[in-house]
Amino acid sequence: MNLRIGQGFDLHRLVAADEGVIALAGIQMPAPFRVVAHSDGDVVIHALCDALLGALALGDIGTHFSDRDPRWAGAASGAFLEAVIGMVNARGYRVVNVDVTILAEVPKVAPHAPAMCAALAVLLGIAADAVSIKAKTLEGLGAIGRHEAIAAQAVALLAAA
Repeated sequence: MNLRIGQGFDLHRLVAADEGVIALAGIQMPAPFRVVAHSDGDVVIHALCDALLGALALGDIGTHFSDRDPRWAGAASGAFLEAVIGMVNARGYRVVNVDVTILAEVPKVAPHAPAMCAALAVLLGIAADAVSIKAKTLEGLGAIGRHEAIAAQAVALLAAA
């Protein structure tokens, strides 16, 4: 069996917002901040794109969707993931499973995890039980602990189709 594994990471700055909304795994949720980003700043999808691109040795998300390109200003990150899945399929692979860890103090991820898994499963073309989403706080330490940033790590396994 021809397998490939990739890992990805993404981090974005946060700024306070009275009625903020954040995109995580394609789900919009209320938060006491907003993400500073060229696109919608979905750290989960950005990390997943990097993991998938890494598994194929195709660089990173910035290589394919530059933050200097005005086409991507305010873009929904799901469009990036759909394009990357196209690259996966074009190279004769399919996604087997993905595992994501969100690093944030807020919002609380657990109540949203099932919806996030379902949304990613649709984008990835796999069963929801092949998508893992979990979160860790940094116990108030560092930029993430101070609510100045949010990050995600992802691992993806591909198999020859």
